[in-house]
Amino acid sequence: MKKPVLSYRTIILSDIHLGTADSKVEEVTHFLKHTRASKLILNGDIIDAWAIRRGHKWTREHTKCVRRLLKIAQRHDAEIIYLRGNHDDFLRHFLPIELDALRFVEEYELETPRGRYLVLHGDAFDAVTTYARYLAVLGDIGYQTLLKFNRLYNRWRAWRGQEYYSISKAIKARVKQAVSHVGRFEDHLRNLAHKRGCQGVICGHIHTPEDKMLGDVHYLNSGDWVESLTALVEHEDGRFEVLTYKDFCDRLQAVALNEEGAPDAAVFKGVPEPVTWLTEDEMAAQA
Repeated sequence: MKKPVLSYRTIILSDIHLGTADSKVEEVTHFLKHTRASKLILNGDIIDAWAIRRGHKWTREHTKCVRRLLKIAQRHDAEIIYLRGNHDDFLRHFLPIELDALRFVEEYELETPRGRYLVLHGDAFDAVTTYARYLAVLGDIGYQTLLKFNRLYNRWRAWRGQEYYSISKAIKARVKQAVSHVGRFEDHLRNLAHKRGCQGVICGHIHTPEDKMLGDVHYLNSGDWVESLTALVEHEDGRFEVLTYKDFCDRLQAVALNEEGAPDAAVFKGVPEPVTWLTEDEMAAQA
């Protein structure tokens, strides 16, 4: 039976953080297996070298994800553009590299039917990451500790029959907003887009998916595959969309139903349940 796929002009993923326990690697591998695009952009922090150096475990599932990416490159299903991030900055000394259909670069200009977009990870415009690396490393250690606590907390919530709630996501969002404000993150990106003559800029890094206008500049952020579970997709007409993993699964099931009259059990067997996030107000209402 032909497996269902969702097709796009461009797919952009960032911040998968392979090598950490909290990387949603099964979900992202499932996403890659059932999507097609002419161009796949991996916008930094795909592999978390910081975590690996601290002794975090690399699992078989992480290897499967890398194999899926190499399989896409081998079959020339898509041109793959890999931009280095701050957690995989070991690549910095070797850029640019071109290996057949796989290119490693510092930044990339994406031509779309609606104009040109500058794609970069975004860590260069984070004041803490750029000018106080030791604080960034300490912050990352604290974040990983918070994620461990978050796993224990949600086991307790599951035992009580409650849905998943991310404490770390709520706290991190506030901290990242402060960092972005202090470093004038978005202002720098808008100014850079003007300087490069681009109508938009696409980032990762801050783990917060976004699609908005900064004045006359279209700002997009692909989010992450630790908590947000989002990808950025470009449709054939040049329209961008932040696609959540839940919406992806819903659309994939709809395609399977339309093509075969019933969903293909093999496509969804063993696929993790999409995460449902609760706001603080919703959590308070359940308590």
